[in-house]
Amino acid sequence: MTFQFHDTPLNIQKILIAGYRRMSPQQKLNRVNELTKSVQQLALARIRKQYGRISEREQRLRLAALWLDRETMIRVFDWDPQ
Repeated sequence: MTFQFHDTPLNIQKILIAGYRRMSPQQKLNRVNELTKSVQQLALARIRKQYGRISEREQRLRLAALWLDRETMIRVFDWDPQ
């Protein structure tokens, strides 16, 4: 399998891939977890900016609504994102 990052020089790509290959499965999972948390923090920042002062619960619900469909949000959380 060949990957090519259009914004990264080939020599740097090779270093990155070699580093990923040396990582244990646990290290890879930790990296994915860290990246997921970072994406969620960015999404929460956008939600706070867009909706202003809303409760912590509504922030979390709006975050979940980015990944879950409307029907699931209503069924599971009894909350309509619209």
